[in-house]
Amino acid sequence: MKMKRLFSTAVVALSLSLFPATSTVADEVDEAVRGLQAEWGIANYKTSDENKEAAFKALVDKAEALSGKHAERAEPKIWEAIIRAGYAGAMGGVSSMFNAMPQMEKGRDLLLEAEKIDAKAMHGAVYTTLGSFYYMVPGGFIGFGDNDKAEAYLAKAIEVAPDDMDANYFSGDYWLERKKYKKAIPYLEKVLALPDVADRPIYSEGRKAEAAAKLAKAKKKAPPF
Repeated sequence: MKMKRLFSTAVVALSLSLFPATSTVADEVDEAVRGLQAEWGIANYKTSDENKEAAFKALVDKAEALSGKHAERAEPKIWEAIIRAGYAGAMGGVSSMFNAMPQMEKGRDLLLEAEKIDAKAMHGAVYTTLGSFYYMVPGGFIGFGDNDKAEAYLAKAIEVAPDDMDANYFSGDYWLERKKYKKAIPYLEKVLALPDVADRPIYSEGRKAEAAAKLAKAKKKAPPF
């Protein structure tokens, strides 16, 4: 089984900014999360394949420390989950078979914890991230994949944040994976039409490039009528 293929596109990065801080602690947490976002962009889009695993491993350690320090906050848990997915996707060789799935399982558990704390944190980031996890991870005896859960979470993500870049990207990718090409096209087109995310040029460029490639595939495979 090509585990790296299963997780390589499961690397999520929520495009909407955090809610305005209401205290010094909130300021510190939000600033730390923005730092993780920036480092994720570099690790995912600007780091060579042979160095990705090490880069994501170091980032997992940072994210885990932040989540542990602020266990009452949803945002660090969301980003630890996102980074763990990146780490899983970067694994190669034997390690991808035995170590990637536990990273995804830990990420799922963190997201479920975050959902209980604040389901709409970061404009519903929990919904987008869980949705992507549920359709990209295999099901059955291997993993926890579940298309019904994926579809339900992604629908919630679009409902909460219809103009979120990732909510649209992963909704489009979900329908592309299901071979519902006509359903995929509007979401992927919207990704390309959205403005770049403020202060996140690396992410915006990378995500739009991914959306453009998937849109071309969807249009090529969509039935004419």
